[in-house]
Amino acid sequence: MIDTNKLRGIIAEKGLSQADVAKSIGITPKTFYEKMDRGVFLSNEMESMIKLLEIEEPLCIFFAEKVT
Repeated sequence: MIDTNKLRGIIAEKGLSQADVAKSIGITPKTFYEKMDRGVFLSNEMESMIKLLEIEEPLCIFFAEKVT
């Protein structure tokens, strides 16, 4: 399960919007919001976000056991 709260925090720290990230990874903002709600992204989307957002510890976000 994806820790969407942490992901949102990183997006904000980088000064981006969720729509900016969506466009950068090749999906529409609507699709991005839906995937955030479900907590599910494709592996290529996760990889793109890791690079774009310079996430150093992606396992804590994209493969979280518990979401707080």
